[in-house]
Amino acid sequence: MPVIGCTCAVCTSGDPRNNRTRCSLHIASPRTSALIDSGPDLREQALREGLTVVDAVVYTHAHLDHIVGFDELRAFCWHRDTPLPMHAGPKTLANLRTMFPWAFRTTYPGYIKPDPRVIDGPFAVGDLRFTPLPVEHAGIETFGFRVETPSGHSLAYISDVKSIPDATRRQMENLDVLIIDALRPGAHPTHMTIEESLATVRDLAPARTFLTHLAHDIDFAETSAKLPPGVALATDGLKFVFQRGDSCARVEPSPQ
Repeated sequence: MPVIGCTCAVCTSGDPRNNRTRCSLHIASPRTSALIDSGPDLREQALREGLTVVDAVVYTHAHLDHIVGFDELRAFCWHRDTPLPMHAGPKTLANLRTMFPWAFRTTYPGYIKPDPRVIDGPFAVGDLRFTPLPVEHAGIETFGFRVETPSGHSLAYISDVKSIPDATRRQMENLDVLIIDALRPGAHPTHMTIEESLATVRDLAPARTFLTHLAHDIDFAETSAKLPPGVALATDGLKFVFQRGDSCARVEPSPQ
């Protein structure tokens, strides 16, 4: 947000929380830096957050708003002696190879050196443990991820989803943080509505929830006032910290 050419109340709002880039997630531990998705706003986001090191990229799916920042990943390869691991489902990897064939066929000095790794079960990125969470979204191969951190906490990130299979839902129990798609109040064929997301929250009962992938139908202040305790809208630059021994994530800064 704002949407090009739109003059709606959200797109013309003076509230900076209504100015949103495409969703992505960076997870850092004392040993590891992992990026989920490389969307078209990656350069802007990395500069804003001072992100200089990425040890691996993990992909949810192959829609353009989650992969076309691929070229920006070159900045995280310049100082690496080894290729950059890229974890994705087989269909997503095939799409990446089709869209960026030069990166996968030939090693150009100073360009991206991908190390493609097919997701076929749980995997580790340094001291972070990822469990793929298959979900239904637009009829294409799509994953969310459950991540276990070295502090003993767990989070699930599901940026794009319309429905969650029972087998996946069982892997989402006892979460410290859930980050989940909540596109808009009205029905959508490939994304959860706010109420559908809140129904998932009531079912899973995570300690905290952040709603993401928000369209311009959602005004931050107006919508936030209607959310139940423990649920907040995600904002650009939102950070939460897990400390060993803490019962829940500490948010920096706290959502307004």
